[in-house]
Amino acid sequence: MAVARTPSATARFPALGSTHPRVLFVGSHPPRECGIATFCDDVRIAYDRLTRGSSPVIAIDEPSARRSYPPCVIGRIASNDVDSYVAAARVVNETDVDVVNVQHEYGLFGGERGEMLMEMLRRVRRPVVVTLHTTRPDPDHATLRVTRDLCRRADRVMVLTHASKEILADRYDVDPSRICVVMHGVPDVHPYHGGYFKRRFGLRAHTVLSTFGLLSRGKGIETIIEAMPDVVARHPDAVYVLWGATHPEVKRTEGERYRQDLRARAQRLGVADRIRFFDRYMTDDEVVSVLLATDIYVSPSLDPHQSVSGTLSYALACGRAIVATEYVYARELLAEGRGITVPFRDPAAVAAAVTRVLDDPRQRSAMEAAAYRFGRQMTWPNIAAGYRNAFRTSIFAGLEFAPAAIGA
Repeated sequence: MAVARTPSATARFPALGSTHPRVLFVGSHPPRECGIATFCDDVRIAYDRLTRGSSPVIAIDEPSARRSYPPCVIGRIASNDVDSYVAAARVVNETDVDVVNVQHEYGLFGGERGEMLMEMLRRVRRPVVVTLHTTRPDPDHATLRVTRDLCRRADRVMVLTHASKEILADRYDVDPSRICVVMHGVPDVHPYHGGYFKRRFGLRAHTVLSTFGLLSRGKGIETIIEAMPDVVARHPDAVYVLWGATHPEVKRTEGERYRQDLRARAQRLGVADRIRFFDRYMTDDEVVSVLLATDIYVSPSLDPHQSVSGTLSYALACGRAIVATEYVYARELLAEGRGITVPFRDPAAVAAAVTRVLDDPRQRSAMEAAAYRFGRQMTWPNIAAGYRNAFRTSIFAGLEFAPAAIGA
């Protein structure tokens, strides 16, 4: 039986005649350094540009975190403090917004599988749209229970891939009619080939392979380093550049041990001079610049169930040739000739795919063109319009449970 939606405690529907619902976002937010924070900020900015509005945010913080947030952040949740979730619900109910959008990732919220979030959502008197960034096809009992509770409370559930929608419907028994797919947003980039960006990063003389993002174990970077001897043997000018700082949580627990292990691995393989590390957290503009300096983007994730990747999305938007391991998001995004997927932990397969692309300019050009064309539908203005549609639907979905509110 499909998971039914719990009646929302919506008290009013001021947006019924409004073209652009007023939204409050809940999620991590810059200056916190994590993918959800960047995504939440990008969605907010894109939506505000579309609606000419100014959307407030409630930011989720780690225990004891102290940050200076921009004015759009009107409240905070301490992830492991139940009282702060209750207080956040009061902030929502006292704020002149029509819809709440939760940017959800299990590790952000406190309690078992982030169940403390429900302490807030049970008290919120607004329609709720939950954006699920992770949908595991093999959930344990706790994940299944918490996710079902979350979907019951939500007026609309948003996922970033069609595969995630199928998983929610088939494994979590969520009504498919309440799930919408809105892809990961990307910047509107003009594809560029030339020396400017390579010169900017001191890479003019090289064929550039790259990966970007917060560095942590499980990203599969060692697979690319192990592939480099074979790549360099055929293309002596090739370098692999790893762009990005170590993930703050990883740095807190183990420092730079993983980065040091990667350097040592490159040294043992005799390719230390072919591996470059750019150790800093990058802005969106910097990400675009490094991608435009890239010949082949490699995404070697070790998680077969990874349901979204902002880094892969950005590489697609920039019209790069892409080689990725065959995780769920890569298979969907790179289908129909938009890239190449290879088995996990297989340096020989990575090297073969990379050299095949570099040896065949025609194939490379076709991949780049297909990637760029597909990425056009993922630009932030299009994503903002998708969010607006989801917000509108969530408002009308609540009416069946609160008919008296129509005339309130």
